Amino acid sequence: MKSITMKKMALVLSVILVLSAALIGCGSSEKDVIKVGSKDYTEQLILGQITILALEEAGFEVEDKTNVAGSDKVRSALIGGDLDVYWEYTGTAWLMHLQNDEAITDSAEAYRLVKEADDANGLVWLNYAPFNNTYTIMMRRADSEALGVASISDLAAYMNENPGEFIFGVDHEFTARPDGLPALEEVYGFKVEGDSLAVMDAGILYKSLLEEQVDTGMGFSTDGRIAAYDFVNLVDDKDFFPVYNPAAVLRKETIEANPEIVDILNEIASKLDNDTMIEMNYLVDIEEMEPKAVAEDWLREQGIIE
Repeated sequence: MKSITMKKMALVLSVILVLSAALIGCGSSEKDVIKVGSKDYTEQLILGQITILALEEAGFEVEDKTNVAGSDKVRSALIGGDLDVYWEYTGTAWLMHLQNDEAITDSAEAYRLVKEADDANGLVWLNYAPFNNTYTIMMRRADSEALGVASISDLAAYMNENPGEFIFGVDHEFTARPDGLPALEEVYGFKVEGDSLAVMDAGILYKSLLEEQVDTGMGFSTDGRIAAYDFVNLVDDKDFFPVYNPAAVLRKETIEANPEIVDILNEIASKLDNDTMIEMNYLVDIEEMEPKAVAEDWLREQGIIE
């Protein structure tokens, strides 16, 4: 009788151990809720939606916290834990967040330096994408050709010779950034003052230039509206603007808890070249598609989601 009882107890213990192992296994396969952020303009919204859809496809529960105004606010939200991942640009991190003065024009070098510096801040930069969304100074092509203004030096000379004639359009952030208007004026030797300066949201700057409300202005080199509106990017002949390659940035603890995110986002980064990003920006800004729809179509084309 004792042997039968012992056998029954051993069987019960075996079942308990198997069930416990199964429960532990289930618990370890559960994925964290990943809070995905972005800044508040087209390209960032697209990158945010690409990230959300790809992580959802991989089985993560995702919270959409995109469309945050201001680079500093997004960065602070990541460091503070209100976000788990967003795409930042090397030039922005180097000059704004890490407070360096010297612009870097080599993509690999800029990436290496920001990656190393942010390691001390508990942040991990995944692989950077090959596209470079640097700032650009734009003009309507017809005006550029008529006035012989092909470079930023040409523009500076024209504005100095014709004070008050040109209205220069910028967004709010560009007026204060270390790689923005004050430093641009210093390097190229011109000054935009008074009514010659028009400060507005980046989203309406292109339309303002198209409708001749401003005569020149800042833009982003991968914006699809530049070609669509027949603008010309003035040559940065003094190499003022640094490189701006984007990469997904996360806190170390997020990657430690969810290491599979690394391969997912690195694969995406490798496929994002200049032509790809310009086309997606064009679809949102000119064809008026939603960023999520553009992101979904692209992910399907790449075989990343089904």
